[in-house]
Amino acid sequence: MNALVNTPARIGKVGAALIAMCVATVSLVGVGTAGAQSSTGSTGSFDFGSSVPEIFRDDPGPLPVLRDDITAAAVVGEEHTGVQASRLTIASPALKREVGVEVLLPADNSVPRPTLYMLQGVDGGEGSNGWVTMGGAPAFFADKNAYVVMINGGSASLFSDWESADPALGLHKWETFIAKELPPLIDDHFGTNGVNAIAGTSMGAQGAMMLAHRYPDLYRGVAVFSGCYSTMDTWGRTSVQATITSRGGDPANMWGELGGPQWEAHDSVLNAERLRGKEIYISTANGAPGVNETLQTPELLERLVVGGGIEAAAKVCTKVFDQRLRSLDIEATVDYEPNGTHAWAYWRERLPKAWPTLSKALGV
Repeated sequence: MNALVNTPARIGKVGAALIAMCVATVSLVGVGTAGAQSSTGSTGSFDFGSSVPEIFRDDPGPLPVLRDDITAAAVVGEEHTGVQASRLTIASPALKREVGVEVLLPADNSVPRPTLYMLQGVDGGEGSNGWVTMGGAPAFFADKNAYVVMINGGSASLFSDWESADPALGLHKWETFIAKELPPLIDDHFGTNGVNAIAGTSMGAQGAMMLAHRYPDLYRGVAVFSGCYSTMDTWGRTSVQATITSRGGDPANMWGELGGPQWEAHDSVLNAERLRGKEIYISTANGAPGVNETLQTPELLERLVVGGGIEAAAKVCTKVFDQRLRSLDIEATVDYEPNGTHAWAYWRERLPKAWPTLSKALGV
């Protein structure tokens, strides 16, 4: 989840963190490949249907106005926001509305360049992207020869296609938008070379890994920070349900029957074989205070309790995924940071560590 910005958001994050910490303290029985995937029953009180209590939920805000007149995906607007930056407005038939996309341009675009897609966390706003405002992407990519495409919006969506519109969260068809509608538009608009990779943090990490295994021909590499990569074991199931219900959504509206075929189809641990041959970078910290937690840190207690609890759970999820990849002899760079919480300050620091993997995938 993203940085804490207001009182309701803090309350929602506390609820999610309490669930994460409780799950993370359960003894790690059967955390290996087979054990992790057979754990589709309950652990304590955490089972399908577990949710963030209503008192701890965030207000998801007003639902976007949907339009039935969008029949083809198209770039309908472009605003230059910097020397190497633009904001595109995309008309999406899948989402039935216009979506903002932040784009960083290559240092040298005299020849066609590859594209890196980047996803943010559960708090993804419609008007901006956390990688721009908090993740340091503009400065980091200023001298890189790649297009960087960062999608605005998608709060509590897992960047997936939901089977039903949700009364609280609205229409989510983000997988279709990101993997089917957007790439041809980006390729055509900027004249890219058609080579793609994807990255994400927190909820966006899970979304990025899902998209990588569901569209193996689209992405040559994936980099993820502080995420959960299963949907069927206790750890991933709780993460998914806490993410959605923290904004008042109903997980049953996403992939149908809880624990059913679509839940399995979106589980990157179960479907890890589809990642073979890709460049993979995975990172997590352990939830303990790190160099970015000092007495001068704003909202320090919340950073320690909320960010610490969620990051501790992310480490458990990462270990499960790491073991699965190792069991299949799929190569990946897995970075276990010694300390750190679930915060943009750490993801800014890890982005350069992920770049060797991403640059290899992109061929730059």
